[in-house]
Amino acid sequence: MTDETSSALAQHPVVSREQWLAARTAFLRKEKEFSRLRDELSQARRDLPWEKVAKAYAFDGPTGRESLAQLFAGRSQLVVYHFMFNDANEAGCPHCSFWADHYDGMVAHLAHRDTTFVVVSRASLAKIEAFKQRMGWRFKWVSAGQTDFNYDFHASFRPEDIKAGAALYNYAPVTANMVEREGISVFYRDAAGSVFHTYSTYARGIDLVNGTYNFLDLTPKGRDEGTKPQSWVKHHDRYQD
Repeated sequence: MTDETSSALAQHPVVSREQWLAARTAFLRKEKEFSRLRDELSQARRDLPWEKVAKAYAFDGPTGRESLAQLFAGRSQLVVYHFMFNDANEAGCPHCSFWADHYDGMVAHLAHRDTTFVVVSRASLAKIEAFKQRMGWRFKWVSAGQTDFNYDFHASFRPEDIKAGAALYNYAPVTANMVEREGISVFYRDAAGSVFHTYSTYARGIDLVNGTYNFLDLTPKGRDEGTKPQSWVKHHDRYQD
């Protein structure tokens, strides 16, 4: 806990049940307005125009090479998480791993809503499989190491593009000297087999899918990260180290 958080909790007001209910119901009105605005934002997101994916991409997966269309697994919607992991890394990014710890339970529910979920990294399939086994995950994870996919969807960056100012992340020029970042991309496949890119989000845009953060946001301490977000995060098998 940060000193600032500790001080704030020690001085937090404590009131009667009647005063608590009055404050809570007043805040509920704000929560309902937020929910309404979130629903509007979600609809506006769905209303965004699409772009057709013309380039052929091939991924290395547990059952062999697969195209982007094949990753849909017969469904019409595909959600891709861009996981920071390449062959220069000994393990997958701890922060992406924090997100990935939430994925296995949702895969069956997404499939029931005509949606396939796949994680994509530039690391080789052998590295991916070894790390996936270590972490005990079951979701599908494929390698984009032999394709431009992660570069084209602005989750990976070539050093020469960063140097030339041509690399983009979160729809702005990349300023940090990083070759990988996190993100989510969404695709739709129509009855004729055409694939469309419908949405991508990066940085704080992926907070919505992190269940731990959403629960922490309900607590008195909140995320309790101070000025260094996620400085506390480790791979889940390293918290006892």
